[in-house]
Amino acid sequence: MKQTMSHDEFMRDRLADAEFAAGYLRAAMEDGEPAVLLLALRRVAEARGGMAKLARETGLAREALYRTLSKGGNPRLTSLRAILNASGLRLTVEPTDAPKRRSKSNRTRVAA
Repeated sequence: MKQTMSHDEFMRDRLADAEFAAGYLRAAMEDGEPAVLLLALRRVAEARGGMAKLARETGLAREALYRTLSKGGNPRLTSLRAILNASGLRLTVEPTDAPKRRSKSNRTRVAA
């Protein structure tokens, strides 16, 4: 009986959980490096059914998914949303801890 597992096996098991995967992707986004987020998205996709399943569920070609989620990938918003949705996740936007307020001089004036 196997008593240990590799880091990759452990991460695949953990990333199968939507809550863990969401936290993992949030941390990747906070890194600020697009390649880190794309790698994280690829790992989540692989853990949550693989690229073939993701291709079926998103309607995107498997080869296109591999390119999109590669280090140099540049996914469209529609692709990103489809990938996250098929993985049981969604993209959200939240305010930062210290939101910046626009000064009155920077506000757009509307003519009556």
